[in-house]
Amino acid sequence: MAEQPGGKPLGIFGGTFDPVHFGHLRLAEEAADCLDLTGVRWIPSGQPALRDTPQVTARQRLAMVRLAIAENPTFEVDASEVDAARPSYTVLTLERLRQADQCGRRQPLVLLLGADAFAALPGWYRWQSLLELAHIGVAHRPGFPIDPSRLPAELAACYGERYCTDRSALAETPAGRIASFAMTQLAISATQIRTLLASGCSPRYLLPDEVIAYIRNQHLYPEH
Repeated sequence: MAEQPGGKPLGIFGGTFDPVHFGHLRLAEEAADCLDLTGVRWIPSGQPALRDTPQVTARQRLAMVRLAIAENPTFEVDASEVDAARPSYTVLTLERLRQADQCGRRQPLVLLLGADAFAALPGWYRWQSLLELAHIGVAHRPGFPIDPSRLPAELAACYGERYCTDRSALAETPAGRIASFAMTQLAISATQIRTLLASGCSPRYLLPDEVIAYIRNQHLYPEH
């Protein structure tokens, strides 16, 4: 008999968050609403596998995420990756979450990605194993749904086989499906924020005031 899923899906949102900003927060919020998630678990990476080494420590990035999501009861932080000795590969994170003392095998999980990150999946470590461990929820611009013809061929084939339009389908199995949702566009990037800070300009209204205060108090991203 096939194993039955265990309740509403839980969103999994990993990233460098260097620093966390309103674009990250809005993606997680809209994913929770559009995909009917029970919540979103934020997982700051310790050693990003596909990015340059962050300018600040993993513990500092974790602290900023905690400040940013503190007032949202549907968000939670998983700090397990912060002190990891290995690079933060998403498939290994999901395998950890599938352990019995974590989410287990029955809980539907939805890995949250932006459209650009999704299109780059074939370059990720063991990317084809991701859908054995979780569903994938892809955020895209309003009016611009995912176009399979613009995806790498192997990813386009996977998308065609696994895409679902009914969000309730994500609760029917623990993993294996791809869904998408339109996300309010906020032209904000962590690179932009770091550049502003390095030039002595204000990042206000791009990230929470609590995070800005932490950056100032810790003297992060100093002026050049």
